[in-house]
Amino acid sequence: MTGAELLVKALLHEGVDRVFGVPGEGNLDLLESLRNSKIEWVLTRHEQAAAFMAATYGRLTGRPGVCMAACGPGALNLSTGAAYAHLGAMPMILITGQKEIMSGREALFQLVDVIASMKPLTKLSRQIVSPQRIPTLVRDAFRIAMEERPGPVHLELPEDIAAGEIEPVPMVPIHPIEIPVAHRVALDRAAEIILGSKRPLIMLGAAASRPRSTFGIAGFVHRTGIPFFTTQMGKGSAPGETSLYMGTAAVSEGDYVHEAINEADLIIAIGHDTVEKPPFVMGRNGPHVIHVSYTPAAVEQVYFPHAEIVGDVGPSLQLLADRVEGKLSNAKALLSLRHSTLNRGADRATERRWPITPQRLVQDVRKVIPEDGIVALDNGMYKICWARHYFTCVPNTLLLDNALATMGAGLPSAMTAALLYPDRRVMAVCGDGGFMMNSQELETAVRLKLSLVVLILNDGAYGMIRWKQAARNFVDFGLSFGNPDFVRYAQSFGAKGARVKSADALVPTLEAAFTEGGVHLVDVPIDYSENTRVLVEGVGQRVVEVV
Repeated sequence: MTGAELLVKALLHEGVDRVFGVPGEGNLDLLESLRNSKIEWVLTRHEQAAAFMAATYGRLTGRPGVCMAACGPGALNLSTGAAYAHLGAMPMILITGQKEIMSGREALFQLVDVIASMKPLTKLSRQIVSPQRIPTLVRDAFRIAMEERPGPVHLELPEDIAAGEIEPVPMVPIHPIEIPVAHRVALDRAAEIILGSKRPLIMLGAAASRPRSTFGIAGFVHRTGIPFFTTQMGKGSAPGETSLYMGTAAVSEGDYVHEAINEADLIIAIGHDTVEKPPFVMGRNGPHVIHVSYTPAAVEQVYFPHAEIVGDVGPSLQLLADRVEGKLSNAKALLSLRHSTLNRGADRATERRWPITPQRLVQDVRKVIPEDGIVALDNGMYKICWARHYFTCVPNTLLLDNALATMGAGLPSAMTAALLYPDRRVMAVCGDGGFMMNSQELETAVRLKLSLVVLILNDGAYGMIRWKQAARNFVDFGLSFGNPDFVRYAQSFGAKGARVKSADALVPTLEAAFTEGGVHLVDVPIDYSENTRVLVEGVGQRVVEVV
């Protein structure tokens, strides 16, 4: 058995069913071992896309996605995806090649200290220096990647370790690890604060959307009757169509939902992760805050909770609900603000203006995406409108990134969703700038025979930065570009392409694409001028600085 074969055996032992990546010369032994295994090899056109796909696999399943790259430039191309998973708390395993370490020969060609470069971007970065250690290192990598707070782990496999022959080594047994529930004293303290509140409000953050978290959260909201709002990455962790949903904080202050936040005397922050842009900023005279999560709060100037419930979120919330259910006479005190908040958010969502406005776009997409359909956003000006206006009923059906907030992740993320859920409608929504950063993956999507619609919002510029440039009264400079003919571009990869020419044509175009199946690209012009009214005139000039 070679080291590479032992590594693949260890991956199978962990339940790995696919590996994403771009191999190099130093990965050939590992690639050959994958060929002879039951693991599906998913070849991408760029290492960054492979990392985004593996990270999204971890986000959607709770199990680490696995990606692979060569040494040197290939390994470095995984860096953005590693940061994406690290900040977004997505379990992932990155496997990179490296030059021989036992030969004694100096080989500086493509030699980069990838271990050092990955350390600040991962939970653990380690080189495999002995094939006998592979089962232990792989088991440790998967355990660390899934432990709270989840994230990426990097393993480097040198060429001679991969090719070297050894006697078979037994796998390390996998044992279940249960997360303890919160301490009784902490639950009693939190219950006392909740029962003493007059205007309570629940906030659902990024950690509330993890696959293991969703159990118990909706039940807690229902049993207490307390209205809730979400952060951008917390959308879907409780049904958005419920009468208790107050909205989503798309910016840090001054948004429509902040009318309720500012009136609250208590915020129960479930799953808040301060790596996400803050949905509200705590002050000396602000509401009390109870932190509910798997790990203690990261205390900062903008977030310093008065009490903490640390433990397995779902079961802990059940125990907390047992203490307060039926005793909250003021539970719905802030609910009177719901109607005005949501109505203001839906303002002008039916306008037939052309090019289309973000509000109309979101409403029309919602018409063709069922409750369990998945929309994966890239990063751009439109993300704020999706956070505000797109109602979610099922966890992880709006995949957006409010942590690293990188461009280029939307298409690869949607591709992973389409791989995992071939019977559900999946759409990538990308600005023209973000789409072109990984547009080569259209070929991958076609080759994999995915069913996927890619919606391109075309404004011929890096729209968010251009809009901020204008909001600060700077001259329009350096942010506009030319685009290819996106319809012909899609067709050149073997996908279908369509161009929308009126607001009323968007829904039938999208519906036709989903009905036909396969990979479709839909090009639609977008008008961002409405953002000045919504984000500057509507909620205050200072919001420009925190969007």
